[in-house]
Amino acid sequence: MSQAGHHGDEQEPRRPFRNRAAYAAASVRRHAARQLAPRTPVLPVLVLAVVVLVDLAGGAGLIWLPLLAAGPALAPATNGPRGVLCAGLLATALGAALGIGHGVPPSELTAVLCALLAVTAASVLASALGGRRERVLAAVRSVAEAAQHAVLQPVPETVGPFRVAVRYSAAAAEARIGGDLYALVPTPHGVRLIVGDVRGKGLPAVGTAALVLGVFREAAHDEPDLLAVVGRIERSLARNLGPDDFVTAVVAGCPPSGHLEVVNCGHAPPLLISASGDVRAVEPAHPTPPLGLRALSGQAPHLQRLPFAVGEQLLLYTDGVTEARDHARAFYPLAEGVARHVSDEPARTLTALHNELLAHVGGRLHDDAALLLLRKHGADNEQAPLPPRAEAAL
Repeated sequence: MSQAGHHGDEQEPRRPFRNRAAYAAASVRRHAARQLAPRTPVLPVLVLAVVVLVDLAGGAGLIWLPLLAAGPALAPATNGPRGVLCAGLLATALGAALGIGHGVPPSELTAVLCALLAVTAASVLASALGGRRERVLAAVRSVAEAAQHAVLQPVPETVGPFRVAVRYSAAAAEARIGGDLYALVPTPHGVRLIVGDVRGKGLPAVGTAALVLGVFREAAHDEPDLLAVVGRIERSLARNLGPDDFVTAVVAGCPPSGHLEVVNCGHAPPLLISASGDVRAVEPAHPTPPLGLRALSGQAPHLQRLPFAVGEQLLLYTDGVTEARDHARAFYPLAEGVARHVSDEPARTLTALHNELLAHVGGRLHDDAALLLLRKHGADNEQAPLPPRAEAAL
């Protein structure tokens, strides 16, 4: 969820974004600096030592001397330009000493030494270029880390009467960011949350996710009706997405009445976990197309209202979880995993689920995966009766 990222780790205390982004960028730069720092060329020295021993044991003169080039040639794999240069100069000095000791003709020895110096120069250049690429990659990773915290802002562990946990893992582990999205915001209308999946990958998907989350966070505070929140997102996507783009999402709310409200727009059904540990899927009574496709389908989203008592939990997730396959091509059974690992602590439950999911796929996910678990632990407000219509269309 590594944030696979918070992607995959315990939720940290909520801190200002700028501090978190600066800390992440500094950590990446320190790591890159350590990786790029010159180190003793242990491997090249061992290679050179083996060549020297073989040459002394065989006494074959010029035959083994060209193999000294293996030292500086291998040095860029483990060392910076300074270490490569040291390995090359050592190889040249050893070659000169062995050649003179074996009485190699000056013209032949000169050719071998020139070859060693040429290999050294090429290796130093390769190491310098590789170091530059590493620095660029480190900078890109720091930007991706900052973008991750801007798009997927940290979720607090406790919001009113709810305990919350999140796990997120991006399939592009080096980028640490993907097309899945989630958010949870406390509002005057209760706690509201969204989990969704953007069609596509890469930067376009990240841009769409940022758009959805920005509109959701704004509308969640402004709109007293959850369907109006969904409508705001739909209109924004209609203006900004291409004809083939869409977002599947579940938008949920826990108003002060104490009930649970769910709007499912073409997404995997959330799992409702009872206080006794029973797990059931909240299937939409009226299937609704994904966000961004309403104009094509003409179907309006519907609102489901459900009881939500103390001790009950709601799990929202993306298809990267349920479509994760093992070596036998079997899907991960999420409902069964939840039943096995459910506890009173959402963070502990998601940690166990995430570890089991990684074990199921053999260590690495091939699609973005997000899990958001909400548990009601506080005292119930006096629950208002359900309205006459359990569902309403926007």
